[in-house]
Amino acid sequence: MSRLQLSVGGVPAAHRLKALIWAIPAVLVVILLMTTYYTVPPDSQGVVLRFGRYSTTTESGLHFKLPFGIDTVEVVPVKRLLKLEFGFGTPDFTNEDQVADRREQALEESMVTGDLNAAQVEWVVQYRIDDPKLFLFHVRSPGQTLRDLSEAVMREVIGDRTVDEVITIGRQEIEERALQRLRELATDYQLGVKIDQLQLKNVDPPQPVQASFNEVNKAQQDRENMINVANGEYNKVVPRAAGEAEQKISEAEGYKLKRINEARGDAAAFQAVLTEYLKAPEVTRQRLYLETMADVLPTLAETWIVDDSVTQLLPMVQRGGKEVVK
Repeated sequence: MSRLQLSVGGVPAAHRLKALIWAIPAVLVVILLMTTYYTVPPDSQGVVLRFGRYSTTTESGLHFKLPFGIDTVEVVPVKRLLKLEFGFGTPDFTNEDQVADRREQALEESMVTGDLNAAQVEWVVQYRIDDPKLFLFHVRSPGQTLRDLSEAVMREVIGDRTVDEVITIGRQEIEERALQRLRELATDYQLGVKIDQLQLKNVDPPQPVQASFNEVNKAQQDRENMINVANGEYNKVVPRAAGEAEQKISEAEGYKLKRINEARGDAAAFQAVLTEYLKAPEVTRQRLYLETMADVLPTLAETWIVDDSVTQLLPMVQRGGKEVVK
């Protein structure tokens, strides 16, 4: 046999070798095309790593990179609001650091207040990734680190307050103080995140004493309600009484001014008459007598005035055609 011809499955080996030679470049071309571009979602940024080292950060959209694994891309959801839940967990969460396991949840919610009472505290931290480079490379497991910082801050703030403040009147102050402290620590640790909100959820005493605490809380609420009702009555009655008192005082002062002005007017009129009287006493006396009689006599229509020396006077008055003895 001058030439040995090998075949496999009826296909000459030469043909199979030729096909393999053509297939390898085709596969390389496909890999090249598949690894030279990437897409960043609208709510994210892409962190490009070249040989595993940070290279650049790209915005959302279609981008190109070096193929064959030279450049790799980490997509970071910088515009998405992420949250961490402590003491409880909602189902169907997408953030792997959002919820701890049930054993950890029971430990997270157990707090000791400043007056050495126990309380069960549930809270939520909402945050955004502010710097993708710091978030990925500055701290190992930044999500878990943020969880640890949040729990430490909450225990610190709760430990500075009484159980009544924690469960009733101090919730807003606790939220504000814990949020401020957590932001400071996130900046110091350079986590690359921005804390948007910290919100307390259920804050309750331990289950064995919860019924007694609810009774005490109800009594305090009833007390506050009675105080508010009393203050309402006070604010309604006292201003009205004060207004009435001011009104009476104003009326009295007005009456006082009226009497003073009348007295001054009478005194001025008397002084004027006295001045004229002193100028001509007889004339003034006669004028006063006549003016007085002019005022008095019209009121004495049925009265007769006689001299006291007259006796047995039977004046006859004609009225209606008959004689009437007065």
